[in-house]
Amino acid sequence: MYEPGQLRTFLAVSQTLSFTQAARRLGVRQSTVSQHVRRLEKAAGRQLFTRDTHSVELTEDGEAMLGFAATILEANERAAAFFAGTRLRGRLRFGASEDFVLTRLPEILESFRRDHPEVDLELTVELSGTLHEHLEAGRLDLVLAKRPAGGSRGELVWQDVLTWIGAPRLRLDPDRPVPLIAFPPPGITRARALSALEGAGMPWRVACTSTSLSALIAAARAGLGVMAHTRGLIPPGLVPVAARSGLPDLGAVDFVLLHGHRVGVPRGTLEASEALASAILAGGDRLHRTADRSR
Repeated sequence: MYEPGQLRTFLAVSQTLSFTQAARRLGVRQSTVSQHVRRLEKAAGRQLFTRDTHSVELTEDGEAMLGFAATILEANERAAAFFAGTRLRGRLRFGASEDFVLTRLPEILESFRRDHPEVDLELTVELSGTLHEHLEAGRLDLVLAKRPAGGSRGELVWQDVLTWIGAPRLRLDPDRPVPLIAFPPPGITRARALSALEGAGMPWRVACTSTSLSALIAAARAGLGVMAHTRGLIPPGLVPVAARSGLPDLGAVDFVLLHGHRVGVPRGTLEASEALASAILAGGDRLHRTADRSR
């Protein structure tokens, strides 16, 4: 009933919320993307997106289709791999930013390990800036990390907005420096937070710094200060800071996949890297949800 190519297009649009970006990711014309979406909506008998000249949003039925699409594509890919009789082998060094510690990324990795048991997967969890450095140095083969919005490097998984978050009862004193909870350099959210505060002429102080997202969350829950965080990944127990606090806008951020050097890399590693990248793109909607919220 549902054609895999149309489902892949649907997922690309749902993750980028842009027909143009989806077409660029898939390597097709924008008209092809529109055609695939129309045909899928006709097959489902439901509208999956609301769209105008400025925005694209999933409808309630579109949200429901996300899970079905990922499941159908996963089953299709497993069947293809089984009957093709090919097994991936090799060592794959994968880096993921701290942002994904509490999401459902482990589910995607577990599925990949089950489908490709002969791939030696090595996971590195670090700050996005550090992962970019490791990739450039040839110490990683594939990275899932943040980049400043609008950057050109990497394959866009999805774009989100950064927001200020803190404990529900947190109140900021306008006469004192903003207490900041942040990753150390070269954290991308830290740099964005400092730039925004300094641009607004607001004094600040570091109330807590750590390379561990769990530690930062604990500090925020304790009411030690505010932190810049992705709106779609707000941890349980924390909430967006009210607009009346006067904190400056933080803008958007991109989450991207970046492949490492290809020259001299074993074929098995390249194939494994492509397979994991495809699995992450197909299951990208699961990266928007924390493990706690998925229960």
